[in-house]
Amino acid sequence: MTLLDDIDPQKPVLIAGPTACGKSALALMIAEAQGGTIVNADALQVFANWRVLTARPSAADEARAPHALYGHVPGDQAYSVGHWLREVAPLLTSTRPIITGGTGLYFSALTEGLAEIPPIPPEVRQDSSTLTREEMLAQIAPGTAARIDQLNPMRVQRAWEVERATGKPLHLWQDDTPPPLLPLADATALVFDAPKEWLTPRIEARFDQMLAQGALDEARANAPHWDPAAPSSKAIGAAELIAHVTGEIPLSTARTRAIIATRQYAKRQRSWFRARMSAPSDGSTHGWRQIPAG
Repeated sequence: MTLLDDIDPQKPVLIAGPTACGKSALALMIAEAQGGTIVNADALQVFANWRVLTARPSAADEARAPHALYGHVPGDQAYSVGHWLREVAPLLTSTRPIITGGTGLYFSALTEGLAEIPPIPPEVRQDSSTLTREEMLAQIAPGTAARIDQLNPMRVQRAWEVERATGKPLHLWQDDTPPPLLPLADATALVFDAPKEWLTPRIEARFDQMLAQGALDEARANAPHWDPAAPSSKAIGAAELIAHVTGEIPLSTARTRAIIATRQYAKRQRSWFRARMSAPSDGSTHGWRQIPAG
């Protein structure tokens, strides 16, 4: 029996996993074999200005099956998990979605629900940009700090901004979460098990492939308008390639730093998936199913 034989063609599919593990290839295989729309669940692949560097599907792949929520957001525009949920909601009923990506928060919000937190005022976001991760951690409620990935600057910043803007800690907002849009019981949920020793060579090879496919040209196009604080500037390797094309560092240094940053990102992803996407202990099929990478 193959993996496809075990996937209900009538159900939505969720495919999570760390960067470079093969999620997009699996999603495309399922879409071509069973039908459906491949829906992006990666917080960086939504941005229009970094296609190659964020490993968005190629034009050739997009021609093989319908794709949605890729590259549709300007690079300087804020985009949150709330934005993503609002955009994914109609796709749950208009098509059979095959939702794939590496942003664990998107999957948990979709299958567990998302607290309806008011928008963050620009002045609060500006204040957060002046603080370090450690400074923000020291100022948020202990209950919130215990729940978030404290090594992820974006998660820490979000927690700080919510508490500062609303006067209510993030974990209390989360406790008031409404029902999920897509309960796990209604989907086939797959998460890649990608060991570090298997993934690291793939990360290195993929970054070299990105360079060959035009990542430096992307960096040159972004350089005149480069803003480290822009949402799309969080793309892994963007700061390093910008530093190279503006003459600050040689390409070899940019490559090394970008690969290290990608490996660190993959480590955070694996930690999230282990903590939040483990198989159900009661033997139920209504949960995340681990599949071996490769």
